[in-house]
Amino acid sequence: MYLYVARPDYPNDEAKEPFADVPDLLQVAFGRPTFVMHLELHETRKLARVSVLHVLDALTTKGYFMQLPPEGLINPNATAPEGLRGA
Repeated sequence: MYLYVARPDYPNDEAKEPFADVPDLLQVAFGRPTFVMHLELHETRKLARVSVLHVLDALTTKGYFMQLPPEGLINPNATAPEGLRGA
């Protein structure tokens, strides 16, 4: 699962909790979050699977954008760490 979080104070936001805007039920559903990288988004940036305008709209209205991996990308019968790299 990929979760983009709106962080308007970047790079001056290290003291803030990056996942504070994510609803508690969603945090419980996807487990312990791990920060991976800052990603600068603007209207002309291309993203692989979704329109950047859709992401920017979600960040503005909800404070986060969640993207699930495509169906069948992760083998549910695989032993760790396949599909769990970095977790």
